[in-house]
Amino acid sequence: MFPALGFLFGAFAKTIIAHLEGKVRSTMQAAFIQNAPKVLDENDQRSFIDAFLIQQKEEKTKNQSSGFFHNENLKAVVNDLFGAGTETTSTTLRWGLLLMMKYPEIQSYGPEVCHGATGSLPSVVMSHTSSRPHPEFGVRGTHIVPLLYSVLYDESQWENPFQFYPEHFLDSEGKFVKRDAFLPFSAGRRVCAGETLAKMELFLFFVSLLQRFTFQPAPGTSKEDLDLTPDVGSTWPPMPYHTCALPR
Repeated sequence: MFPALGFLFGAFAKTIIAHLEGKVRSTMQAAFIQNAPKVLDENDQRSFIDAFLIQQKEEKTKNQSSGFFHNENLKAVVNDLFGAGTETTSTTLRWGLLLMMKYPEIQSYGPEVCHGATGSLPSVVMSHTSSRPHPEFGVRGTHIVPLLYSVLYDESQWENPFQFYPEHFLDSEGKFVKRDAFLPFSAGRRVCAGETLAKMELFLFFVSLLQRFTFQPAPGTSKEDLDLTPDVGSTWPPMPYHTCALPR
């Protein structure tokens, strides 16, 4: 991110950069970007890469260029989606499992939230979000940096801003309610490009886990022992913890 500071890390920094360039990006290039044009169907856009390539093709046809839709930028954006989405998604899942242990009564929603009315174990798909609302619970020319922390903990917007309180996102009938003050992915023109991907991943992974397991504190500990104090990091991960995943 700051190449001029690379000397502070010595050979370790060079190892990381070599790994990114030689393995991660080359694998991504071969697996996603090189093959995409070969199977591109303009009438059936399957992914972000398809949409990017179609826009690129349209600019070439019109002999115009916005300066954005070139292959190097495509590689950079795809790399960002993977890089920025890996640690953040896994951290959010870790918080989710920790909260399930801390507040086990939330897992009692099991049959309705995870298994459906029949008690069967269906494959989780994105169309289930409306029937399983709990896992759903973030001026031109001017550079604005919003202080999202102040919004997410605003006592005028949230009944219990400093507590785990799923009812913030549920109406009187238990259906999901979108709150304007919930802005974990920022807002405006700088909104996270991976928001849709992150929401999809978190819903599918989290509900699939709750379908199959009940999460409890490790032997010798109780829910009162679980610490919700964030650890130090580029994001706010939970403190390391152990969990027991009991098959449902």
